[in-house]
Amino acid sequence: MMTKGRLEAFTDGVLAIIITIMVLELKVPHGGEFEDLKPLLPVFLSYILSFIYLAIYWNNHHHMMQTVKHVTGGILWANMHLLFWLSLIPFVTGWMGENHFTAASAFLYGIILLGAAIAYFILQFLIIKSHGKDSILAKALGRDIKGKVSPVLYVLGIITSFINVGISGAIYILVAIIWLIPDRRIEKALKNQ
Repeated sequence: MMTKGRLEAFTDGVLAIIITIMVLELKVPHGGEFEDLKPLLPVFLSYILSFIYLAIYWNNHHHMMQTVKHVTGGILWANMHLLFWLSLIPFVTGWMGENHFTAASAFLYGIILLGAAIAYFILQFLIIKSHGKDSILAKALGRDIKGKVSPVLYVLGIITSFINVGISGAIYILVAIIWLIPDRRIEKALKNQ
């Protein structure tokens, strides 16, 4: 049986590599003036948004793993499924930034975010299934409004990407803001244990 610590260490390592790959996509401009940074602005903005998303996933994954007592094969595969979607973020981030937020790149960005959200939901579901409906995670999540609203907003962002890329981007930013607001449900559940 794999230990929880090994799963967390592997996930942390993969996320560190994903962030490293993303930052390496930020190319140094040819020139030493502030004006030379202007063409990099879309790339940098897409990097910031993606970095925030990866930080959100890392934080939430860390808190969720605090509730895990044992790791099953299903949990391992669900975690790998999540890492698959997160590993695509550097590609779509670079594509979106390099092409100044085209409809197609915003569409694919939304698909990747939706895939990661679904994968995270599956991981939560399998942890709860393994640990029971009275588990710390099940109690902490409750109705999980944020977790249910996010995929709906991603679908809305995907649909609007071909109508208005600005609205699509604003929706993706809104979801990030929703998750940036500290979610203390798991911390409270662990303290009440």
